[in-house]
Amino acid sequence: MVSKTVKVVNAQGMHMRPAGMIVAEMKKFPGCNTLLKVNGKDVKATAVMQIMAAGIKCGSEVEIVCDGEGENEALEAVAGLFESGFGE
Repeated sequence: MVSKTVKVVNAQGMHMRPAGMIVAEMKKFPGCNTLLKVNGKDVKATAVMQIMAAGIKCGSEVEIVCDGEGENEALEAVAGLFESGFGE
């Protein structure tokens, strides 16, 4: 199990497009279970609606937790999306 804390830098926070980007990235790692821990909630990184329902706003800190096959690569992939502001 590996984890990393990142900050949401895109002004709109987590809306449909960045949530979809996370889910699409996680499909590349089917053997890895990834959770986003934010605001006291554990959110599946493979569930667009859960990500959006978590109300993750700009400036929020999110802990990404990956466990399973390819966990290091999955962690870096998701962390990279957050750090790049999802291209916004």
